[in-house]
Amino acid sequence: MSTALTRNFSIIAHIDHGKTTLSDRLLEATQTITDRQRQDQLLDSMDLERERGITIKSHPVTMSYKARDGKTYQLNLLDTPGHVDFSYEVSRSLAACEGALLLIDAAQGVEAQTMANVHLAHQQNLTVIPVINKIDLPAADIPAVKKQLEDIIAIPGEEAIPASAKMGIGISDILEAIVERIPPPAEPIDDRLRALVFDSVFDTYRGVVSYVRVISGEIRRGTAIEMFSTGKRYEVKETGVFTPKQTPRDRLVTGDVGYLIANMKSSSEVKIGDTITDAQRPCSEALPGFKEIQPMVFAGIYPVSSDDFEQLKVAMGKLQINDAAFTFQAESSAALGFGFRCGFLGLLHMEIVQERLRREFDMDVISTYPGVIYHVKKTDGEQIEVDNPSYLPEPQVIEEIQEPIVRVFIMVPNENIGDMMQLVADKRGELENTETLDTTRVLLTAILPLNEILVDFNDKLKSVTRGYGSMDYEHAGYRPAKLVKMEMMISGEPVDAFSTIVHRDKAESRGRELAAKLKEVIPQQMFVVAIQAAIGGKIIARESISAMRKNVTAKCYGGDITRKRKLLEKQKEGKKRMKAIGKVNIPQEAFIQVLKTSN
Repeated sequence: MSTALTRNFSIIAHIDHGKTTLSDRLLEATQTITDRQRQDQLLDSMDLERERGITIKSHPVTMSYKARDGKTYQLNLLDTPGHVDFSYEVSRSLAACEGALLLIDAAQGVEAQTMANVHLAHQQNLTVIPVINKIDLPAADIPAVKKQLEDIIAIPGEEAIPASAKMGIGISDILEAIVERIPPPAEPIDDRLRALVFDSVFDTYRGVVSYVRVISGEIRRGTAIEMFSTGKRYEVKETGVFTPKQTPRDRLVTGDVGYLIANMKSSSEVKIGDTITDAQRPCSEALPGFKEIQPMVFAGIYPVSSDDFEQLKVAMGKLQINDAAFTFQAESSAALGFGFRCGFLGLLHMEIVQERLRREFDMDVISTYPGVIYHVKKTDGEQIEVDNPSYLPEPQVIEEIQEPIVRVFIMVPNENIGDMMQLVADKRGELENTETLDTTRVLLTAILPLNEILVDFNDKLKSVTRGYGSMDYEHAGYRPAKLVKMEMMISGEPVDAFSTIVHRDKAESRGRELAAKLKEVIPQQMFVVAIQAAIGGKIIARESISAMRKNVTAKCYGGDITRKRKLLEKQKEGKKRMKAIGKVNIPQEAFIQVLKTSN
């Protein structure tokens, strides 16, 4: 099929605006799937995606469509995630496309993530087709959404296609718009092979399966290929397209989106964003890939049983192959043994990785409290990066600590502005800008420290706005802050697993909170155990676990009080001696409990 009849597009939208449902309808309308294969969320292949009703990975699929002009077109669709933590998946998918369907919920209108995805599409110079979905809802307000399109995103309202993916309304109009408005792949400058790797998965039987978009040239079975970044050479064993299952084809030509299997044995051999070229006639320069993604959130992941360390390492290697944003390196902790320091894009990403480790690899893991990377300037002028409280230098050699900050775009109903401003202030943020979007909603732009929005900011936003608020954020550099390392001491011994880097003003409340949690989970000893939160040498919070007391006077009935006193004094002496030499063994369950609740 000539490139003039090929269209590559993806579907972008805010979470829950109906991307996956629309892709299901497009597959049915083009008869890519039969009635027997029909099921909801067809492209969400992971159990986790189906359960949570979210898309985590982008899924390619090739459809054949006979348009009204009588020609048969090949449409390559990439369904993308909507959650802010997976925006790197979206940017990778967009790099393989010429156009994008922008889906907007007719009842909810333009949301924070809608805008973020439109910016991503404009950066890649894609043609954007707006689709107003869910027009069958009683609360749908199409004129208002068209006005928002014009005012907020600067797309003419008449370009929008009204549709309902659930009811199958407007599907043929969408397919015609794809054919008419989205340009075909650009004509290549020469016939040398250039293919962009935009994703990959690991197959136990066939090795690495690379998802590619062919920019120029062709790939067929037996072609000797070279990876641009490593210079390694392989022989292609199979090429094919997704319909939605992997379907072998003789070759992939310019403009095609498909997969290839070469003799790659390990997950580290393929790099997402790399260029594949012909080993005999290589192209002179690599394709512009997508920018390397930097993890924003760090946490330790440890196996519950230390015997599983090697197994966990292998599992993480396999996960990393199709999740470019996940990084890990080995580390050890006195309390938890050997494990890994892992980098994630956000908290949902961290949760999904842990869940995938449990399900796909049957690993039982504990994670430590999530943290971010701090820039520390020492008094001798040296600058270091710290992602683990254990590596923070002594206070006397620190000149300044800088924390990462993010610019957050928050959309809220008008009546919640006051509560939202208060929430931003509580999280040490500053409001930069307030913009009225329409009669009911406002867009707030705020600068906030990343570690303040990590754990519960989104939950609080949803509860303050009763679920109507939405947020998106982008990295905005670093700024100095009064940060300190807070240690938890149990019977005078610091426990490294519980130490955190906190803001000076919030240290006391955080210390009290942790001390109270530890008091609940550490078992009683024969002597009083002190749980203390300390900064430097200064104790800022304390809880005590009272001693177990054996009733030594039980066998004394009546008689002289001095006998009882003597026994009690003897017991007191024993406890005093025990306190001097006794150690508190913190059970593994206590660590798991505290780290889970603090998450």
